[in-house]
Amino acid sequence: MADVYAIFGTLLALGIVFPGMLTAWWLLFPNVVDRASQRVVATPWRSFGLGGLMSVLLAVPIVVLLALPFSLAKFVGAILLLSALTFASLGAAGIAGAMARQWSARVQLETPGAGHFVRAAVALELAAAFPLLGWLLIIPVTILVSLGAATFGALGWQPKVKTSDEQATPDPVLIHEPQSA
Repeated sequence: MADVYAIFGTLLALGIVFPGMLTAWWLLFPNVVDRASQRVVATPWRSFGLGGLMSVLLAVPIVVLLALPFSLAKFVGAILLLSALTFASLGAAGIAGAMARQWSARVQLETPGAGHFVRAAVALELAAAFPLLGWLLIIPVTILVSLGAATFGALGWQPKVKTSDEQATPDPVLIHEPQSA
């Protein structure tokens, strides 16, 4: 029974500190989190793809290090895994920032405050905690998108912004004209 209490207590503690960690990233690294947030909004599929690529590139050395029988190798593998998840949490702060902007837009505020950010972080956490759907869909997708968005944000790769001329001209519509014989 003590094992159940330990697992429950650990999950409860993680649930309490997760919004605080995202808020800390938002306050400590505002530029990286903002770039990650812009990437999540503008190019979510590219963030997902880059996150998938990064996870494959990180998974190989982590699995190899954790499989080695040496305790130092296991330690380095665990540190590498925790570092990758910590880095991905910068992208999760970007997702929470994008959610906070949506929240602010719905309440007609110009910029999201810390209260909206914390509410968005809690909403993201609660979505991940939902049984089965959250565990098997929300968490893996969020981790991949977060890892990709954090990579984009750390590298400073911004999505291309359309100019007013590109937005004003619609895409040409091709209409098939019947051919005369």
